Amino acid sequence: MQRPQTDDVQSFLLALQARICQALEQADGAAQFVCDTWQREEGGGGQSRVLTQGQVFEQAGVNFSHVSGDRLPPSASAHRPELAGCRFQAMGVSLVIHPHNPYVPTSHANVRYFVAERDDAEPVWWFGGGFDLTPYYGFEEDAVHWHTVAREVCRPFGEQVYPNYKQWCDQYFFLKHRQEARGIGGLFFDDLNEGGFERCFALTQAVGNGFLDAYLPIVERRKAHSWGVRERQFQLYRRGRYVEFNLVWDRGTLFGLQSGGRTESILMSMPPLARWEYGYQPEPGSDEAALYERFLPVRDWVSP
Repeated sequence: MQRPQTDDVQSFLLALQARICQALEQADGAAQFVCDTWQREEGGGGQSRVLTQGQVFEQAGVNFSHVSGDRLPPSASAHRPELAGCRFQAMGVSLVIHPHNPYVPTSHANVRYFVAERDDAEPVWWFGGGFDLTPYYGFEEDAVHWHTVAREVCRPFGEQVYPNYKQWCDQYFFLKHRQEARGIGGLFFDDLNEGGFERCFALTQAVGNGFLDAYLPIVERRKAHSWGVRERQFQLYRRGRYVEFNLVWDRGTLFGLQSGGRTESILMSMPPLARWEYGYQPEPGSDEAALYERFLPVRDWVSP
């Protein structure tokens, strides 16, 4: 097995964070990211970049973190019990974008890298990541574009990569207590080390680099769409689902908290405003009902 090149991964992640922030500032046209560098007492640190109250984006956060410790947290070793208690390094870029306009979807992306080390064995490493889209008002054109980019990102690594990672994403971003998808999915993968370090790193880079190609054209199509109180209220209601998933089901949130990460940066993914309504039901035949009927159920968006 090829030796992990941790410095190369870190260089890529920092460059990815800078490139995404620059592109989002340009798309917003008004606000800029504020950079907050932090250190972790147990080892490592990171850089949180947050944009708030922009022209297009109500809040966007793009985090880089590189943390280390003497014991791998339970959330990271749940699928690898033999590594429980190992020393570890974990680094990644994670981002969440919450636009003002309810017709522009919320989006999330993450690419990450872990190394677990023991004195009596070679390091064990793996990659993970993906990107997913959470619309409030669905558009077939946007969903097809999103998944087409996801498919093309994966294509050089095998024809089964996209369908496998799409299925994994559909299963992962699912609110079991609601029996409801968080959005229309995208890509999700974890524990990736098959095929050697170079292949796995290349695939992870492709996913990270592909995010802007998938998301920004949708932002440009929808950011000038007119909206009012009704659309805003529905957006805030659906944002509540985002909060529920992140606090109840998301492994990344759990890992960050278990590893003693910086809480302010971990919870940066939360929307600045959200609401809950008891027993809400969308009006039959409405655009709100169409989200539940046509977009949240799992679909194949790219096959003819």
